[in-house]
Amino acid sequence: MSDPLVLTVITIIVLLLLSAFFSGSETALTSASRPRMHQLERDGNKRAMMVNQLRRRQERLIGGILVGNNIVNILASALATSLLIELFGDAGVIYATVIMSLLVLIFSEVLPKTYAIRHADRVALYMVPLLRPVVGLLSPLTRLIEAIVRSLLHIAGDRAIEESRKVREEEIRGAIGLHAGADKTAADEGVMLRGVLDLDDVEVGEIMTHRTDLEMVDADQLPTQIVSQVLNSQFTRLPLYRGDPDNVIGVLHAKALLRDVQDHEGHINEIDISAVAAKPWFVPESTDCLSQLQAFRQRREHFALVIDEYGALQGVVSLEDIIEEIVGEISDEYDIPVAGVHGQEDGSYIVDGRVTIRDLNREFAWNLPDEEAATIAGLVLHEARFIPEEGQSFAFHGFRFDVLRREANQIRSLRIAPWHADDEKEDQPEEIESPSDDRDLPPASTS
Repeated sequence: MSDPLVLTVITIIVLLLLSAFFSGSETALTSASRPRMHQLERDGNKRAMMVNQLRRRQERLIGGILVGNNIVNILASALATSLLIELFGDAGVIYATVIMSLLVLIFSEVLPKTYAIRHADRVALYMVPLLRPVVGLLSPLTRLIEAIVRSLLHIAGDRAIEESRKVREEEIRGAIGLHAGADKTAADEGVMLRGVLDLDDVEVGEIMTHRTDLEMVDADQLPTQIVSQVLNSQFTRLPLYRGDPDNVIGVLHAKALLRDVQDHEGHINEIDISAVAAKPWFVPESTDCLSQLQAFRQRREHFALVIDEYGALQGVVSLEDIIEEIVGEISDEYDIPVAGVHGQEDGSYIVDGRVTIRDLNREFAWNLPDEEAATIAGLVLHEARFIPEEGQSFAFHGFRFDVLRREANQIRSLRIAPWHADDEKEDQPEEIESPSDDRDLPPASTS
C-alpha cells in the first residue's frame, strides 16, 4: 500500500477516534450527577467547575459537540469513499457506505456512549479539559446555530422554560420515590422531602388553626383574669383583642407576661396588658407556606394572624404548623389530646372533620384531592353540594363517608372506609334524591 493510502487510512482512524471522543463526551456531560459535580466544585475540584460551567450553557455545549462530531464523521466518510473508489471503482461507494456505517455505529457511537453512561462522572471529569477548548473554538459557529434554533423555538417562549422547570421537579420527585421504597427510614425521609417540595403549593389558609378553634384573650378583662387564662392555656402565644374578636390589638406571649408579673412584684392589677402584648402580624390566607417560612425566618417570629381578602380574621399560623407540613405532627408534653383519627376494628376510621386532607393522605397514602378543600369536612361539603344531616352517607374517590356528628353547619365527625363500586350489593348504600350529583348516598344503616 502506497504512502498516500496509508496516510488516508490513518486519518480515517484518527477521525473515528475524534468522533468517539465527541459522542462519549456528550453522553458523559449530560448524564453526570449534578449534585456530585456541585459538591466537587464546592470542594475545589477545578474539573468539576469546568463541567458545571459548560452545562450552564447547555445549548452551546450540545451545539459544539454535534458540530464537531458531524464534521469528523462527514470527513471520515468522504475520505473512505474516495479511498475505496480508487481501489474498487464505482462499487467503492457501496463498500464505503457499509464499512463506515458499521465503524461509526460500533466504535464512534455505541461503544463510547455505553462506556460513558456507565462511568458518567469519571468520563466527564477526564474529558472536560480537552472538550472545553474545542467548544470554545467552535463557539462562533454554534452561536449562529443557537440563533437559528432559538428563532425556530421562539413560538414556545416562556412555556418551554416553565415545562423544563416542571420536568426537573418531576425528576426530583421520581428520585425521592425510588429512594423512599428502600425501607421504613427511607420512606419517612421521602415523606419529609416531598413535604419540602409541596410547601410552595400549600397556602397558609390550608394549615392554619381556624378562628372557631382559637383561644383568644379579651383585653377588657382584669389583669388577674388574663394572667390566670394564660397560665391555664396550652399555648404560649394568644391573640389579644378588644371589644370584637376581629379587633386584634396584639399577641400576648406567656413569657413576656410572667416577666411583667415579676417586675410588678405581685401587683398584677397594675399591669398594662396592651403594653405587654407584641404588635400583631397579619398575613393573607393565600400566602404559600414556603414564602411564609421565609418570612418567619426574616422577621424572627413564630406566629402570624391570618386574614381573608376583606381583612377579617380567619385563624393563626405558626412556624410549627409549617414545620409539621415537612416532618409530620409534632407533639409535646403540653399538647392536649384532641379528636383526630381513630382506627376501627372493621378497617374504617373515625375522623374529626377538622383533620386536613393532606394529613390523611400523608398518613395512610390516600389520594384524596385537596385542591377545593383543606379539611375532610370541607371535602364532603364540596362533593355533596349541600350541608348533610347526621347519618347521611356519601361515596366518592374510592371511600365511603358517614356523617356521624354535626354542630350547627359544621361537620364535626365522620366515619371513613374504603368503598368500591363492585362491592357486595348489601354493603353498598343506595342513591338518594339531593341537590348533589349521583355520588350522594342515603343515610347509613344504624343496624
